[in-house]
Amino acid sequence: MKLSLSASATKMNIKDLNKIEFWAASIIYGFAIMMLISNGSDNNNIPYQFRDAKISFNYVSGYFLPELFRYSILYFTFLLLNFCVLPALYRKRNTGLNILILVIVFLFSGLIISIGQTYSQAYLLVQYDTNEEAYNQIFFSGFTYASWLIILIAIYVALKKLIIYLVAMEEKDTGHQMKLEIAFGAAFWFLGVLIFVATSAPFQIILCWTLIISACLFLILYALYYLIPALIAQQKPYKVYLGKTTLISFFMAFPFGLTAFLITGRGELFFIVNLFQIPASLLISAPLAWYIYKTRNATQSEISTLKRELGKSDANLGFLKSQINPHFLFNALNTLYGTALQENADRTGEGIQKLGDMMRFMLQENMQDKISLTRDIDYLNNYIGLQKLRTSTTVDIVINTEIEEQLTSLEIAPMLLIPFVENAFKHGISLQSPSHIKITLQTKADILYFDVHNSIHLKADGDPEKLVSGIGLENVKQRLNLLYPKKHELIIRESAKEFFVHLTLNLK
Repeated sequence: MKLSLSASATKMNIKDLNKIEFWAASIIYGFAIMMLISNGSDNNNIPYQFRDAKISFNYVSGYFLPELFRYSILYFTFLLLNFCVLPALYRKRNTGLNILILVIVFLFSGLIISIGQTYSQAYLLVQYDTNEEAYNQIFFSGFTYASWLIILIAIYVALKKLIIYLVAMEEKDTGHQMKLEIAFGAAFWFLGVLIFVATSAPFQIILCWTLIISACLFLILYALYYLIPALIAQQKPYKVYLGKTTLISFFMAFPFGLTAFLITGRGELFFIVNLFQIPASLLISAPLAWYIYKTRNATQSEISTLKRELGKSDANLGFLKSQINPHFLFNALNTLYGTALQENADRTGEGIQKLGDMMRFMLQENMQDKISLTRDIDYLNNYIGLQKLRTSTTVDIVINTEIEEQLTSLEIAPMLLIPFVENAFKHGISLQSPSHIKITLQTKADILYFDVHNSIHLKADGDPEKLVSGIGLENVKQRLNLLYPKKHELIIRESAKEFFVHLTLNLK
């Protein structure tokens, strides 16, 4: 049951994630289109590449339309690959068809981007000896761009699947927490890289983004697993924590800035990286790590408390069961049953036997999630039989039962039907007035049809049950909603003199 609920929760999370991805991509796409339109208001803004090459520039054909097609290709390619093609390939479903779609997407994307570049990069034509050589180079770069686009989206989908897997594993084993956090950090970094590549951002920006995210992720992991656990027992731990994270952020400034300088050879990147890394570490990473640790610690404490309480409840239940000692009860009932037969008290013996069967059911099978429908019906028949023994001396009480004998292997949650029968005998029987109860049960295929129809008698003013509400019926309604959602129909009707219950239950 727990695993199935976890699986359902995971499916729900995937659906929510897909919605977030769709709307995020749509918003970015819409924002990019708005920027293209707004940039077109200044037709005198000629890119320096066209001006230096002394080539006439038209905003619509030289920038707006090529970028519109490129952004559209990025958007629809992402939706198609992320939601349809790549998930199916990872699951090895319709592999041939999806590989064909992938090839078509590559060729179509490369062709559209290449055609667009012949307009947006027309200034490159003067750098080559012939137009054919220039167009070949432009087309080659367009298909290269399409290749990288598909590769990056494939990596993104793989990271997403890894995160979903680690989230599912974390529910079973908390040792996967660090892996999950690293995967989240990698996905966040990669999402930024994907956006920068899609917008043709310079390599220096991608490098700065990579170094800043690496520094922030390092600080979060170090704080979560080493720094905060060592400081949490101290007085005013948060102040000490902020002081240490500040020192760490400034210490990280040199190696990360130096890395940017060595890779690019540009000294200004040393300061640009740290201009963003230090504030991001202090204002985002440090508080985020503290919040995650406190939230996780509170959740784990709550789980530990619940486990202790559950252990106490199990222990108390075990103690009560041991005090009941079912073997003693059954032996005592067998003794009374034998005595009743010796004294020719057949009705008493029959009642004791039925009561013994009911107690055995309560102590053994009632603890299971599902039992055979046949056994549940046996319990119903024993209960009805006891009630008939109690009322058999009164001629004005009519009890009719039409309970179909079960030859199938259907199963049902235990004690699901008995509350309706108990309610009928509780409110439908009067030793002073004519009373009637009719109970029918039958199955067709996997569907159970259960009806209870009984008279109603008002309780006397002094009866302690006069003001008692139908707690048993409310409880069984909740159990039906929990155990058989969208698989049952319960109709309850009541008049001044009669009460009617109809239950249709899909047991498959």
